[in-house]
Order: sequence, then structure tokens, then C-alpha cells
Amino acid sequence: MAMLLEDILKSVELWLKLIKKPQPYVDPNLDPVLLVPGIAGSVLNAVDEESGAEERVWVRILGADYTFRTKLWSRFDPSTGKTESMDPNTRIVVPEGRCGLEAIDALDPDMVIGQECVYYFHDMIVELTKWGFQEGTTLFGFGYDFRQSNRLQETLDRLAAKLEAVYNASGGKKITIITHSMGGLLVKCFMCLHSDVFEKYVNKWIAIAAPFQGAPGYITSTFLNGMSFVDGWEQNFFISKWSMHQLLIECPSVYELMACLDFQWEHPPLLEMWRGRPDGDEKSQILLESYPLVESVQIFTEALANNTVNYNGEDIPLPFNMEILKWANETRNIISRAKLPPQVKFYNIYGMNLETPHSVCYGNEETPVTDLQQLRYFQPKYVCVDGDGTVPVESAKADGLDAVARVGVPGEHRGILCEHHLFRILKHWLKADHDPYYNPVNDYVILPTAFEMERHKEKGREVTSVKEEWEIISECQDADAKPVVSSISVSDARAEARATLTVHPRNEGKQHVELNARSVSVDA
Repeated sequence: MAMLLEDILKSVELWLKLIKKPQPYVDPNLDPVLLVPGIAGSVLNAVDEESGAEERVWVRILGADYTFRTKLWSRFDPSTGKTESMDPNTRIVVPEGRCGLEAIDALDPDMVIGQECVYYFHDMIVELTKWGFQEGTTLFGFGYDFRQSNRLQETLDRLAAKLEAVYNASGGKKITIITHSMGGLLVKCFMCLHSDVFEKYVNKWIAIAAPFQGAPGYITSTFLNGMSFVDGWEQNFFISKWSMHQLLIECPSVYELMACLDFQWEHPPLLEMWRGRPDGDEKSQILLESYPLVESVQIFTEALANNTVNYNGEDIPLPFNMEILKWANETRNIISRAKLPPQVKFYNIYGMNLETPHSVCYGNEETPVTDLQQLRYFQPKYVCVDGDGTVPVESAKADGLDAVARVGVPGEHRGILCEHHLFRILKHWLKADHDPYYNPVNDYVILPTAFEMERHKEKGREVTSVKEEWEIISECQDADAKPVVSSISVSDARAEARATLTVHPRNEGKQHVELNARSVSVDA
């Protein structure tokens, strides 16, 4: 019986191998796409310089915090502009598997439960593949060490080489770059410093949720309190907020995400705190103090003056780094000077409809701040504006470029990469839907359903009648129960025209529109 069962299993295995898997759909007419992530959106591996052993340090579950602190904690070198790991035997690299997609797909491929929280471009890669894009031919990824400055020459050189490789692999077709978040700053910086390379290889650039003018509230609280990669119960599996805080204080990329000083904000971002100060009678006077962008730097400096980490038994100071701030200010100046080459089309998609930190307040009248170095232990309270939860709409829309279109999509900063609404827009701009009736700016489709035209003569007059019907499909719903009817009448001495337009109420996202027009002119 055992032998018989074994023979059956072998036969089934052989039969399964003989079954041809369906070939994925490939559209040979598509232009290549390069996906560029934002901060914390690339897998990072640590290579031991002595043994050559390589292990993933971002993101992972088992031993995550210890490995993060020993391999990824860094110091900034102002002479090179590069952040180097504290461990002299560690070199950080980005995996290049699957033509760069491995580094930006699922950030922890080993995670089974709660897998969605480590997905980055995963859903978009799946969608692009369905539309006919093919890995290695028309679909590529560019991961990078997100600790570094967006103008680090090493990163820019890698991006230049990547653009050339994608161009050649696709048979000489120009590239569409799709960036998310800080990836937009990286590409804009590259476009300014290497405009000739950008113009040679790039056809379109689609920026998604880019903090073109910074993410003021989010970055202010990051400097003082750190940040969590994910929210909810999943954050227990990842790096602690404190460990992340100590890394980010030495990351030029974070300083480059601060609110731009020369941008004309509708309401300037502020750092506020309820502060207790002794008066002449040794009584505490509690005041609400507000610090604009420039003055808030002094608060960061005082709050982090004694910040240290213990690395290999040594206390290493990690204050707010003024050298990095100088470097970041120059990076923002470069980005602000970037010009779009005339042959390149630019599109901007920004997230909206979520409360987004803009200004930050610490303490209250009952519990004021008496020691600035205790700010790290206060819970920040935000004054919010419209945005994606991280980047305000005001910042994301202010790209400073000649955009073909700017479209707002309701969604969360990282979650927007999984939104069906976003996919629908991308599919049209990438020319993968072949639907000439779709309008991404207003997100609707107009489908002609009927068209009739009649011409004849009546008593020496020429008469033309037109009847048209359309169906407008969108996600909007209309509660109106009655159709809207509009009439138009135009006449002069020799001719007259009348038209009636009927707009029926929406039903399940569809709206029917009818046009009846009649024109009468004297036969000359």
C-alpha cells in the first residue's frame, strides 16, 4: 500500500510539472517604469567587511532592535556629507534582486502575520504586472540608503546608472519614474544636478505624496520624540521608537524634510509649548510660547543637548546636529532651483482628507514644560490641516514645476500606494488602459451611448437636428431625485438654434445626460 501511494504521489508531481502555467500578459507597447520609494521604503542589508556575511537590518522581526542598534546606528561625516554606521566593520547595501524590485516590494519577506504593514510597492507591482508590465523589461525598482542626503553623490551616481540600465533593457524607450514621498525630493534633486541625464532617459515623472515643502508637524515631533514605522499592534514587532529616534537625529534625509523656510505658508508652522517660568515672587508663571521655523531650531538644540547613546560601552553624544542642518539647507536650495526639461511631462498626485500635523504643541496649563530636556517625554499635540496624515496638501501641491496635472486622492501617506483610485489614474497616465474617455483630474469617464444627426430642408430653410446621450461614470453619488433640465435659445436675423439638456440623477455612480438641439438657418 505504501509503495502504491508513493507511485501515485510521484505521478501527480510529474503531471503537475507537465501542466503549463499560463503566461502573464505582456504589453510590448508600454514604456518602462521605474519605482522610487521614500524614507524607510527600501530594504537595507548589513555586510560584515571581515566575513562577508550579509543580513537584513531593515526591516526584520527577530532580533530587530538589537541588530538595528548595532548595525544601523550612524554618525554624520560633514567632510563627505555621508552618514556612516557606528560599527566600522559594517557596510550598508541595498539588494538589487528582481531588477531592483526586491528592495521595495515587501520590506520583510519573512513576515507571515500582518504582512500588509511591511508591504511598500507590493500592491502597485502586482497591478502593473496585470496591466502588461514585465519585470526586467518594463518594470524596475530603485532602492537606496534612506539615511543619506538626497544629494549624496553616491546615490545620484547609482540613480544615473539605473536610468541608463533601464533605458537599455527596454530597447531604448524613455522611462516613466513613479516616486513616493521623499523619493520625489531625491528625483527633483537629481533633475537639478544631472539635468542632461534626466532629459536623456526620462519621458514622464509621476510624484505621489511628495513633501516638496516639507512635513512640518511630523518632522518636529520626530526630532523630539522619534517615530514609529507602523501604527497599532504591529509596531511591537519592529524597531522601538527610541532606537529609531537615535538613528534619525544623524540622518541628513530627515533634516531635508523640515519645513522650507522661504515657502509662503498660508499659516506658518509653529512649535508651541505651555511653559512654566518663575516670576519675581518665586511663583511659576505659565505661558503659551510659540516658536516659528527659525527659532524652533534653538528649542531642538536645547532639548537634545544631553542626548546620548551607549554603543559598545561608550556614551556617544547625539545632539541636534547643526552640521547636518547646514547641509540640508543647501540641499533644499538645490531642490528649489530645479527646472523641468521641456520634453519631460510631470504629474503630481497628493493625498488629502486626513488630519495632518502642521504645528506641534507640548504641555498644557496643568502640566507645563519646565525643563526643555524633558520635551522628549511629553506627548505632542498637533494643530492639523488637510493632507495624507504626514504631508500637508499645501506642501505636496507646491512642486514648483510646470505640471500637466495635479490630482488629490483621499488616502493615508503610505496606504495611498494601495488605493484603487490611484491605480486608475496611473493606468491612464501610463497608457495602459487605452480609454480616451477617462479624465483623471476629475476622476470620471464619459461614455457616448447614442448619437443621431438629421439634416433636411423645410420651406427654403436648412434644418439640422442633433440628439446625443452620454453616461458619466464616477465614484460620486447624488441624492437629487429629479432630473435637471436646462434650455438654451439663440437667434439672429438669419438663423436660430434651440437646445435642451437633461441631466438625470446619479444611480450607482452613473449619471445619464441627454442633449436635444435643433438649428434652423435661412438658405442663402
